[in-house]
Amino acid sequence: MSISKGDTVHWNTPQGKTTGTAVEKRTKEFQHDGQTFKASDDEPYWVVESEKSGSTAAHKESTLEKG
Repeated sequence: MSISKGDTVHWNTPQGKTTGTAVEKRTKEFQHDGQTFKASDDEPYWVVESEKSGSTAAHKESTLEKG
């Protein structure tokens, strides 16, 4: 599965499945919302924007579902 910028993606939260948009792929260590994420080419992260709240979060690509 390959995610591209602008794709609709889904991920699981304690409240259930959330839908949003893939905003930016990261493959190097980065900070988001005061947290450090150790992204790499093998384990990329995506900054995603929630459809409901409009807030952004970082998720491992492997935890995102495209569609």
